[in-house]
Amino acid sequence: MRNQQTTQNADVSKIDYGIILSVFLLAIISILTIYSTTVLQTDGGIETTIMQLVWYGIGIIAAAIVMHFDSEQLWKVAPIAYGAGVLLLFLVLIFYDRNTYALQGAKSWFRFGGVTFQPSEVVKVALIIMLARVITEHNMHIDDRTEKTDMNLLLKIAMWSAAPLLLVILQNDLGTTLVFLAIIIGMTFLSGVSWKILLPVFGTIGALGSLLIYLVVYNRDVLLNFGFQNYQFARIDSWLDPFGDSTGDAYQLAQSMKAIGSGKLFGKGLGVSEVYVPVRVSDMIFSTIGENFGFIGGCFLIFIYFLLIYQMIRICFDTKNEFYAYMATGVIMMILFHVLENIGMTIGLLPITGIPLPFISQGGSALLGNMLGIGLVMSMRYHYRSYMFSEEDEHFGI
Repeated sequence: MRNQQTTQNADVSKIDYGIILSVFLLAIISILTIYSTTVLQTDGGIETTIMQLVWYGIGIIAAAIVMHFDSEQLWKVAPIAYGAGVLLLFLVLIFYDRNTYALQGAKSWFRFGGVTFQPSEVVKVALIIMLARVITEHNMHIDDRTEKTDMNLLLKIAMWSAAPLLLVILQNDLGTTLVFLAIIIGMTFLSGVSWKILLPVFGTIGALGSLLIYLVVYNRDVLLNFGFQNYQFARIDSWLDPFGDSTGDAYQLAQSMKAIGSGKLFGKGLGVSEVYVPVRVSDMIFSTIGENFGFIGGCFLIFIYFLLIYQMIRICFDTKNEFYAYMATGVIMMILFHVLENIGMTIGLLPITGIPLPFISQGGSALLGNMLGIGLVMSMRYHYRSYMFSEEDEHFGI
């Protein structure tokens, strides 16, 4: 009986309560903000708030399950998760929800009765696990790194990333495509590939990006011939001059900036809304936080994100497990890019891309994907074997 109690206490002590506290605070902010947006501000029903609570419950269960997977089990499940993810991305191109496509122009959602599901949100986690295995397995078999071995690793990362990235591009979902790229680039930087290779590669990407910006500003006909759409240019125009056409394409951004600015330092209070913002309960939910709780409320939210990411980075340094470190890097990049892009687009610093605010925006798919990522990171702390390893197992950490 005493041994059983000791084991239970040991299991409890391996849980990272700092991460749990951060996610718990984000959950409270999410529920309050969604309730404020849908019930107090618009006199709508409470169904959206209840569904967010349900999805949080599902996400907590999923995170708890993933947390109990150790590095050996995650290593084995990586190809299965990756293959299932690619299959889902392929199937959604065929069986996508026509109503959502008509509204948003992206073939990214399944519909099951009254519930929609975006598979790319959970496929992000599957890609993270698979790339972590690919990089770790490559490094395990390399004694002396050379430019040739680094090029081979870069090629492996590109090959395993190509299928999910291409399928997301075919869905016409720019925001999710950018998140996938952020994950891939972040994990590539940490993989150990020489800067002699990375600098020319990313220098070329930077040059192409500069050329793209030049064409957007001065010669859009070239881009139209390559499949770009006028609505994409309209988003850029509204970003560069949000108040130039505040009743047209720039309306959403202009209203968001007005709402956040009207909150001033301390905000107007929960449920007080004087500025209408479209899609406020999901992509533009930060405008509600800014208007209700002001600059102080927005800063508090950003501080919680900083605390969460700091704790995840700290775990990477604490554990001596290369495989886990790559997975944590992917999760950190996923959450960090979401935060920077979402808040940036609501205040006019970045173009609008339709990316939700992690753990805050209404939406079960994104919340489930983020909670799966949290489960991956928490498994690092939970499995004590990550701290006990021999020299020959230093990459795998077991």
